[in-house]
Amino acid sequence: MWSLVNGCIQIFSGVSCFSSPDKKDRDPDSILKKEKPRRTRKVHFENVTVYYFKRRQGFTSVPSEGGSTLGMSDRHSWIRQYSLDEFALEQERIHKEMLREHLKEEKLKSIKLRLTKNGTVESEEANMLTVDDISDDEIDVDNTEVDEYFFLPMLTTKKRCTLLRSSGVKIDMEEKYELQAIRMSRQHCGCDCILFCYPETCACSAAGIPCQVTHTSLCDCTKEGCSNSAGRVDFNHDQAQNHFLDTIMKLELEKSREQQQPTPTNGFHSETSDLGPPNLFTQSQHTLEYSLSDTVPQTTSMHLHAAEEIEEPLDDDEEKD
Repeated sequence: MWSLVNGCIQIFSGVSCFSSPDKKDRDPDSILKKEKPRRTRKVHFENVTVYYFKRRQGFTSVPSEGGSTLGMSDRHSWIRQYSLDEFALEQERIHKEMLREHLKEEKLKSIKLRLTKNGTVESEEANMLTVDDISDDEIDVDNTEVDEYFFLPMLTTKKRCTLLRSSGVKIDMEEKYELQAIRMSRQHCGCDCILFCYPETCACSAAGIPCQVTHTSLCDCTKEGCSNSAGRVDFNHDQAQNHFLDTIMKLELEKSREQQQPTPTNGFHSETSDLGPPNLFTQSQHTLEYSLSDTVPQTTSMHLHAAEEIEEPLDDDEEKD
């Protein structure tokens, strides 16, 4: 089982073992046929292996501004192993460092606003201030709940460039122009036709997509006047509302089913029930998965090895084996 969260590849592995039902459970006390007891399969996790990768220019994402997208090298540069407790402590330390940097930036902004009177006057002192001028003594993170305050930081173009250069990457400056063109193209949606669409002038028809009509934005053509060869899609409010209500009902039904499942005894243990197998992917994300700080010029891959239990029913075919 694997998952990709916050730029970290996490692979879960373990050792399976089998448990058989007690003898008294197998001996029927009635002549009626009983359902055959199902054996369970258990997986144990005991440690985390973290693989560190050097930064590379990504060329695969579109940030909200600038270029210098982040990626990682094909092979890891070094490895480190943690127990589950050690890994949790290390993540807390890293998150505190990220929180400290964030609070420094917030304090710097407040000082600059005070010196410039909310930006109404020029201040040479404010222009010269940097985050390095804010001392650690002015920031208190020890009395802050890191888990509740933790967030994924937004990396500016300058920070992304710093991360890449610290890994020895020569930045391809052409990327930022390509990204700017993509961002500009995303701001323009639909065709410029008014009431009537002609295949030779309609941008949607030239792109091979139907006109999208919402009566408030996108295309402005009418049903009778649209000659788009790819067709025309008219937004239906009632249909959208019905889809919304149907989705909400499905989510509430799933939530009620989850609430009827047995509550796990700890963060890494889950038992199956007749309502369906537990969502191990989601549970593992909340309890075991963390992202390492982007302040280090590496990305990470984590491999969890065998300790706490996760039970899963065996299929009938496996029981016969």
